[in-house]
Amino acid sequence: MEENTQKEKSPRQFKPNKFLIGGVLMLAAIALLVITSLKGNAQYYLTVDELTAGKAKAGNNVRVSGVVLGDTIQYDARTLNLTFTVAHIPGDNDEIETLGGLAKVLHEASIDPDANRIQVSYNGVKPDLLTNEAQAIMTGALGEDGVFYAEELLLKCPSRYEDGVPSQVAP
Repeated sequence: MEENTQKEKSPRQFKPNKFLIGGVLMLAAIALLVITSLKGNAQYYLTVDELTAGKAKAGNNVRVSGVVLGDTIQYDARTLNLTFTVAHIPGDNDEIETLGGLAKVLHEASIDPDANRIQVSYNGVKPDLLTNEAQAIMTGALGEDGVFYAEELLLKCPSRYEDGVPSQVAP
């Protein structure tokens, strides 16, 4: 009987728990899936200047922002083909604020003949906000021909919201 009590009190050797090993393997698999899916769907935000400088290879999925030049808008309602030109605006919000705000930056960029510009092609219904000096945020890819082929088109028109700012917060 003395031998049994000595065996029970001796330190146990470490045996890895199969649930612990399974949990670690599952976490590793989930982490791997998340990393690989994020790499495949990555979109880079660029300005028109960066895009024209070659920071994105043709065919890479990117997001670009620029000001719409109203006199370049062409829309075919039968085929839903929409083309227009956008000019460069800064990508940094702090820089936009120091230059006088978004409305002023959009206006100045639209009349600047030296601003870099790109042609945009989009297939879909023409948005109501697609007007002169609207900010266009486009997701798509630059083609070999230098045209930006947009898959998604979002528009901001700051003049629509200027009247809605209460007088106590306006400068």
